[in-house]
Amino acid sequence: MDFSPTQEQRQIREMVAEFVDEEVVPRAADIDETDEFPWDLVDEMADLGLMGMPIPETYGGAGLDYHSYAMALEEISRGSGGLGTIVAAHISLACNMVYEFGDEGQKETYLTPLAEGSEIGAFALSEAGAGSDVPAMDTTAEPIDGGDAYLVNGGKLWISNGSVADTVVLFAKTDPEAGNKGISSFVVRPEEDEGFHVEGTEHKLGDKGCPTAELRFDDMRLPADRLLGEEGRGFVHALKTLNGGRITIAARGVGIAQAALDEALRYAQDREQFDRPISDFQAIQHKLADMDTKTEAARLLMHRAADKKMRGETFVKEAAQAKLYASEVSREVANEGIQIHGGYGYTKDFPVERFYRDAKLNEIYEGTSEVLRNTIADQLFD
Repeated sequence: MDFSPTQEQRQIREMVAEFVDEEVVPRAADIDETDEFPWDLVDEMADLGLMGMPIPETYGGAGLDYHSYAMALEEISRGSGGLGTIVAAHISLACNMVYEFGDEGQKETYLTPLAEGSEIGAFALSEAGAGSDVPAMDTTAEPIDGGDAYLVNGGKLWISNGSVADTVVLFAKTDPEAGNKGISSFVVRPEEDEGFHVEGTEHKLGDKGCPTAELRFDDMRLPADRLLGEEGRGFVHALKTLNGGRITIAARGVGIAQAALDEALRYAQDREQFDRPISDFQAIQHKLADMDTKTEAARLLMHRAADKKMRGETFVKEAAQAKLYASEVSREVANEGIQIHGGYGYTKDFPVERFYRDAKLNEIYEGTSEVLRNTIADQLFD
């Protein structure tokens, strides 16, 4: 598929790129160093309409198509991998869950402030013993008060935005004996719901600025109207939502790869050895050529998946391929970026080591590379 952006899509990309170059890139090293949530940048993105990009305007979003959304997230991730995860977890997971499976009242109450960017969202699925194996989760939501409420007990791990979220989409077992058909999804409001606890946040290799939290629920009472859709549909909700989310993790990978390529290209033309720029050497030229080719190929896979989603076609394989390839490419391109920088690439004086650390996460979250290969193979045998 040859993707040619429309004039409107190009304008959106240029607007986001300008914001990233002026506001995010100068702050990226500091965000990485302090690992503090960049509230001011999130507020600025909300003002630009970037916190609800694909959500319809009816619910406070910008109503952008998925090509535009992926392109914008690519640019944000080019500036900061952590900021890319903040936006992807907020929109692709939290917002999309409420938009796809919430009723009108839930959309008006919970989705609108999320899409407007006045509130932050999180998606609480993973547990210490239930990562790729979702049905192994231990968190339970027991119906009480004659079905008027649920009592939630358990915990979640690796939750992006988990410690700062105003709305958390939570998955729990309403029927522990029913396997994946016994999982349901709920809206949780941390400030309102007694029994919601943030145990702490992880000290990570990369993806700084986006808090990855451990959550605990002790007899947390949720009104019945917090249930998203029907009981027992949570596993299906999660799979559908993660499938769309993989397009934006591919975008994060492409953005990081592009950042590494840009820095390597700039450095190769500035750095001199043997009385000439190292960009004159064929070995360096070949590295840059491979880096550019891989980045472009990953970008096209991303847009192919986005295109199928927009057409309403099945895109399970395409999203998995885009996420898998862009994840591995982001690490490979960042690695070569370090190599081109030589010893300087191994120091924090240059940003390429940060790109490498940020890139690695792409191969782990929202479907590991191993699980994605299983998904692709399953689609081939269908």
